[in-house]
Amino acid sequence: MAHAAPAPGTPIRGGRGDAPKAITPPPDIFDNRTHRMARVAVPVLLALVYGYWAAANRRSGGPITGWNLLFGFLTALVFAVVLFAVLTVAPRLRREVHALLWAVFVGASFGFLYNQAGASLVRSVGIPLIVAAVTFIVFFYRFYTREDAVGHRVS
Repeated sequence: MAHAAPAPGTPIRGGRGDAPKAITPPPDIFDNRTHRMARVAVPVLLALVYGYWAAANRRSGGPITGWNLLFGFLTALVFAVVLFAVLTVAPRLRREVHALLWAVFVGASFGFLYNQAGASLVRSVGIPLIVAAVTFIVFFYRFYTREDAVGHRVS
């Protein structure tokens, strides 16, 4: 038999004497130092993967050259700078603009990678527009259900 899961914060019936008990959030196993390091390490790792991916797409399976390595590292640097800017600016925006900023970032990033693979200009613009639209819908739904109209998180 299936039962609906209770929402966080609602009392649960059961246990001794059928007394309600509150749902507690899971414990945070990492300290503040680990979270601060992850805020820098994760975007840097994403940038390195993105730079490698762009360089691999550009060389099309050919030999790795110095120019290809330079292209990959410069792409990773630009990606990291833009990602840090988005991570800094986006939470301060209203939920619509917040979702739009992420959609533009994801669409442009995907379009650049797609273009490096040698696709035509029409495909390099059209498919990333679809990816950006889907990203906007998903992020807007996420922010709409978790933030108020101004952009503050709802507890």
